[in-house]
Amino acid sequence: MTTTYPTPSPLPPCDPLGEVLHLLRLTGTLHCRAELTAPWGLDVPPIEDCMVLEIVNAGRCWLEVAGEAPRELREGSLVLLPHGTAHTLRSAVDAATEPLFEIPVAKISDRYEMMCYGGGGDFTQVTAGVVRVDRAAVGNLLALFPLVLQIDAWDDESGWLQSTLRFITREARALKPGGETVITRLTDVLIIQLIRTWVDTVVDSASDAKSGSNQGWLAALRDEAIGSALVLIHREPQHPWTVASLARAVNLSRSAFSARFTARVGQPALSYLTQWRMQLAHNLLQETALPLSALAEQVGYESEVAFSRAFKRVHGVPPGSVRRAKWV
Repeated sequence: MTTTYPTPSPLPPCDPLGEVLHLLRLTGTLHCRAELTAPWGLDVPPIEDCMVLEIVNAGRCWLEVAGEAPRELREGSLVLLPHGTAHTLRSAVDAATEPLFEIPVAKISDRYEMMCYGGGGDFTQVTAGVVRVDRAAVGNLLALFPLVLQIDAWDDESGWLQSTLRFITREARALKPGGETVITRLTDVLIIQLIRTWVDTVVDSASDAKSGSNQGWLAALRDEAIGSALVLIHREPQHPWTVASLARAVNLSRSAFSARFTARVGQPALSYLTQWRMQLAHNLLQETALPLSALAEQVGYESEVAFSRAFKRVHGVPPGSVRRAKWV
């Protein structure tokens, strides 16, 4: 039987980075408002598959991450640890610390906690957010991030950051009905803006695709033709893309597109397409009960056998084992 595929969507406006940021799929937010008095110190363990956001609403403290110099965080600072890396927060660089999860908290709700801790001295308030991220969908982007991203309210010329931080602080103090939802949504905004700010600072160096590093993938997002091809692959993985059809879609010759895609992204276009399809398939296996045949079609395979073979080649295990681990 011959399968008829719809014509792919017209070439979208080129905002590949926006597409990737949309795929972050930030979920499962947990917030803790910490009222801290010096001396105090918190050892935060690594948190797998999560990003950790720390906002200093009042006072100041020190952030320490292994391999980096201590950072002083003042009121209005916010930092993102995009890999959920273990870190220490404390009132002074010589303050004693305790494991975070050994310090009592008051559980306000499933998503909000409060902590009061310290020796009674100078006051610091920190709002912490832990956000689960879909690492499978945005692994290429996450691989580029440093251990810590930081922006500060006093560097914010437009005032949006100061306003947002004041809003979060006010909601955290009042805990009005719906306050958790407001804080969660604003946390998502802060994380996206942190990432955008970081991208703007590294894009020039990332444009050097000859560096051989993963930074080339970021440069690919800013390349009008290759970025548009990535958007098409991300939006329509089920389409039977070929090098020729992708090249036509972005108005390049087949040979020019092939060479440029490999140079920018670090792998051939069809290899990237397969990797993307298998990332989506992994998510679908864990999040849905779709029959394998329907799932295979959704990610661009006409037969379950061909899909299963590709999945095992990429992930090292058959798709059924991923589903059993989730649904049994």
